[in-house]
Formats: sequence, structure tokens, C-alpha cells
Amino acid sequence: MTITIQKLTNNQFPSALLEIPEPPKTLHLAGILPPEDTILLTVVGSRKYTSYGKMACEKIIQGLSGYPIAIVSGLALGIDTIAHRAAIEAGLKTIAVPGSGLGEQALYPASNKTLAKEIVADGGALLSEFPPDFRATQWSFPQRNRIMAGLSRGVLIIEASEQSGTLITARLALDYNRDVYVVPGSIFSDGTRGSNALIKGGATPITSSADMLVALGFETTQYNSTAKENANPEEALVLELLREPLPRDTIIQALNRPTHEINMLLSVMELKGLIKERLGSIYKT
Repeated sequence: MTITIQKLTNNQFPSALLEIPEPPKTLHLAGILPPEDTILLTVVGSRKYTSYGKMACEKIIQGLSGYPIAIVSGLALGIDTIAHRAAIEAGLKTIAVPGSGLGEQALYPASNKTLAKEIVADGGALLSEFPPDFRATQWSFPQRNRIMAGLSRGVLIIEASEQSGTLITARLALDYNRDVYVVPGSIFSDGTRGSNALIKGGATPITSSADMLVALGFETTQYNSTAKENANPEEALVLELLREPLPRDTIIQALNRPTHEINMLLSVMELKGLIKERLGSIYKT
């Protein structure tokens, strides 16, 4: 698959970017930007993530499935990559803002070229203010961070040390009057001292997808009502259980019915588009 790149005109720029100081003069796009009424959430974190950070990122993003939310990140190795992939798995659109141009020979990191193509193929987008053949430099990453911060309603930080470049995005978000959300980290880890310092400074702690939805202004039942109206009583009971993604065995135990009956029920619900099973868990669509 070849990525097609277009240069946006000023009236095609996302409106949120026009609100920030020194907005980009040019923007190059591959793929499709989500509708303007979609809430954009930037998710960034450490390249040297822990299993805790990976699980937290995946679980929170999975729980946003079915809501008009798109995930923005920087295509970097680590949490950025996990965030993009978790969004695709959850059926959410995702926007990657690399620290390079979008041309195939320049796109950074090279190891994520396949992911970049998957993002576009899935209906998401790649966005850069740099010319397509621009190769990433030390200064281009902090510069692109302002695009990620400016695009979004808020920034979710997952694992950041005291010297992490992720904190630049958090600072820019505050400068742009965006919200900053943080997954609390271990008090014993140097890799989360920056995260925990942000919470002490007033950032909103996020410990679940429900926390994230409330912080973004959703009532967590708002987008489940239509699905419930189209579900029979047994299916509605499963949807009520799925306030967050659950393993199949947990659902079977909770419903206290023969395993083969629950498996049949879940299969029918997936065919009807009410649920999906990804990464070992079942969640609402």
C-alpha cells in the first residue's frame, strides 16, 4: 500500500489548531481526519514503558469504544505505538503526528511504517507540518508535540519520568488551555516520577476508562442507550455487565448459566454488532 499525501489548505486545517499560538503554516495529511465534532484525546507516554503502562493504556482505550472519540499520538515506539494499536482494536479512529514528514522514505520511526499504513487503511490519518521528505531531527519532536497538544481536548499521560519529553506535551497542553490527565504510577518507579508530579500539580488522575469518559464530559450510559433498545433482555444483561471490557469466563460466571448457552448468546451478539472480542476481552461496540 502506498500512502497518498495531500497538502491542506488553510480552511481544511482542524479548527482547534487555529486557536493555538503560532499555529502551523502548512499541514500535510495522509488518510482522513475525523469529523470536527469528534473529541480528540492525545495519549502519550514513555518509550521505555512497563507492563503496567501497557496494560493501563490498552484497558483505558478499549473502554472508550463506541464513543465519538479519536486517539492522537506521535507514532513513536513505546506508549505511542500501543495507543495507536489499542485504538484500532477498539474500533476508534487514530491520528499519528510523527516528528518527520509523511513520505515513506522519511517517515519516522521506520519500524512503524506498517503501523502508519494500518492507521490510514483503518480510516485514520497521518498529519505533519513538515514536508513529506523531511527527516526527523532532535528539534522536530518538541515542535510536533504542539500539534498533538493543540489538536486535542486534552492529553493523557501514561508513564513519564522527570526528564521525559512527554512532559513537554503536558506543558504545551496547559499553555493551550487543554486538560491534562495522568495515569498514576508506582511511587517506587523512577519512570513515573514525572507523571505523579503532574498529579500533585493539579492534573486529573485517571484510573479507568470510566474516569476518562467522565473527564471528557460523557455520561457513561449516553451512547449505550441505542444498543440496549435493540437488544433483547438477555443481551441487555450482558451489555449492563460490560461497563468495561471483561474476559469471556468472567461473563459466564456472572450470568450463572450453562457455558454453551452463554457462548451462543455472545456469538449472536457479535454477529449483531453489539459486542466485539479483542485481546482476550469482550467489550461493547
